[in-house]
Amino acid sequence: MPKQLVVLVIIVIIVGAIIGFIAMKPERFTGSDGNKPATIEKIPEKVGSSQPNNEASGNSLAAEAGVTVGKRLPEFMLGTLQGKEIKVAAGGQPMILNFWATWCPPCRQEMPELEKFSRKYSGKVTFYAINIQESGDKITEFMTQNQYSMEVLIDKDGAVARSFRVNAIPTTLVIDKLGIIKYRKAGAVTLTELEGVLNGL
Repeated sequence: MPKQLVVLVIIVIIVGAIIGFIAMKPERFTGSDGNKPATIEKIPEKVGSSQPNNEASGNSLAAEAGVTVGKRLPEFMLGTLQGKEIKVAAGGQPMILNFWATWCPPCRQEMPELEKFSRKYSGKVTFYAINIQESGDKITEFMTQNQYSMEVLIDKDGAVARSFRVNAIPTTLVIDKLGIIKYRKAGAVTLTELEGVLNGL
């Protein structure tokens, strides 16, 4: 092969490589100092996106409402043993919801732990023990006999429990101060367990 043809082939290869490099838009790469791997710059979110980045915004409203971990707590209303209507919603501090009934052995087992927790964190954590489908008189008698003072809400027809997909009791949810569900468990919980979850918020 003539020497001039070899040079021409080399020039064509070099020009092709240069065109290919330009086509890759190297301005989209950062950190290529020879020692670190190149990383692609973050692609901006579309303007007018209906689902902004939750961590970036810090806004709990960015999360979809639901009853599983990672969802935003849906608001609901229930009555207390004293007949007062309570709106349950994110209120600027952590919240714990515990679904239970007086006839439930695991519920009875965890009640002393929940009582200790509600007393210890009064004013710091909102705590509601949501009784499912029992009369106010029966609940009051149970609370009085055991000297429990935690706040009880009455889900008379079980509608709230159904909306939260409670298939077994006790079921406990821990919600952070922005209203995002961070923990959910079917089964008895302890004071130490709840404290561990709160410390991780």
